[in-house]
Amino acid sequence: MKNKETILILNFYGQYNQLIARRVRECNVYSEIVPHDISIEEIKKKNPKGIIFTGSPSSVYEENALMCDKKILNLGIPVLGICYGMQLISHLLGGNVEQANKREYGETLVNIDNTSPLFSGFENQNICLMSHTYFVNKLPEGFKNIGYTSDCPNAGIADDNKKIYGIQFHPEVNLTKNGTQIIKNFIYNICNCSGDWNMSSFVEESVKALKNKIGNGKALCALSGGVDSSVAAVLLNKAIGKNLTCIFVDHGLLRKNEGDEVEKIFREQYDINLIRVNAKERFLAKLAGVSDPEQKRKIIGEEFIRVFEEEAKKIGKVDFLVQGTIYPDVIESGASNGQTIKSHHNVGGLPDYIDFKEIVEPLRDLFKDEVRKAGLELGIPETSIIVERSSQNTIENILCSLLELQRALWLNKVKSVLLVTTAYHMRRSLHIARYLFPPHISVYPCPADDTTTRRDTWMNTPEGIDRAKAEAWNIVKCVHNGV
Repeated sequence: MKNKETILILNFYGQYNQLIARRVRECNVYSEIVPHDISIEEIKKKNPKGIIFTGSPSSVYEENALMCDKKILNLGIPVLGICYGMQLISHLLGGNVEQANKREYGETLVNIDNTSPLFSGFENQNICLMSHTYFVNKLPEGFKNIGYTSDCPNAGIADDNKKIYGIQFHPEVNLTKNGTQIIKNFIYNICNCSGDWNMSSFVEESVKALKNKIGNGKALCALSGGVDSSVAAVLLNKAIGKNLTCIFVDHGLLRKNEGDEVEKIFREQYDINLIRVNAKERFLAKLAGVSDPEQKRKIIGEEFIRVFEEEAKKIGKVDFLVQGTIYPDVIESGASNGQTIKSHHNVGGLPDYIDFKEIVEPLRDLFKDEVRKAGLELGIPETSIIVERSSQNTIENILCSLLELQRALWLNKVKSVLLVTTAYHMRRSLHIARYLFPPHISVYPCPADDTTTRRDTWMNTPEGIDRAKAEAWNIVKCVHNGV
């Protein structure tokens, strides 16, 4: 693909890292999450238009505080530090950060300098989400104040000459009024991006790249019937036509009649070479007695690959294995040098040996909402794109629920919380809650699905939805009764 404008997101493991990246892409500029200790040489290779430092659970004064190379701030590339990112910039450049007498949390009125290019188009006050214990009390040389609150003297700082900015609040969350506009101002007013990231160009360039890569070779697509693999299949079909064969593995963990629906759609609607493998007994036998979700994912990944290899041998030589891996799969599996939240069967669960020339992951750089947009660009009906029902317990919904609960926790004397979600998302939810909730809160995990290995199979049954509602009410009682 041709070079595209890029904003790098330096990952300091704050809870909103992916959300920051998504907000940048919503502004039609490509973003990439990279490790906080990325080298100067690697940054230069990527040639970003701007860099964003994320938040972090760390303090800049901790013994093992997460740092970056100070030379990044001398590259002449615009930088925006958010929360911890702002504190780190100040610390590296000779400013001072200290612990506040009172932790500032919640929707806060911030007085801003709307003559700053970062706050162009704003009034002189704006409601923003604050969530910090430390603050910058002495600015680095060359910086000026562009924002403050009643408890935080430096809620926004700027060095216009070097194009380095910092804000103590979180513009990426909905609780900050017009927060995305602040990110957009940084991207367009300060980084001078033109906005060349959209799904129509992605689809067009991907089809060309796949044609060049695969040529006359044969490809086998791992089709599950979900959004990701469905879009990947149609994209490959557009690129290489009948040289693509899709293998749909019915592992027995789908919704009722879903297997038949998937087969009908891809045979009749898209005229794709499709092989359906009924492997229910095989998968359930492998999963028997296994309760750990992480182990289940690896078992499923192993079996998927084994099935594909067996079917590939039946149809002759196959050069490429196509998977619907998407960007969050890569990030959460630790494939970007991040902290592993969970493995994904498309990333962390692959066996060491695979009997294919190469794995092709055409959606590897996309978030879920971008995958859906790409599907619509490919002409897939919206009813087919939104395969995962609206009632599924997505991590985005979980995060929103945790944020709402967080507000109640700081406003009430609550001692413990019952955290209810699917087992699929429990590990990540606990990871978020660890840094989101006050330190005096005890969090008790309560998986809302006892046996599922698919994220929303059980939750989408009437029984699962009723139980989820009941457990959600338990959370409300925890908050109000201080259980």
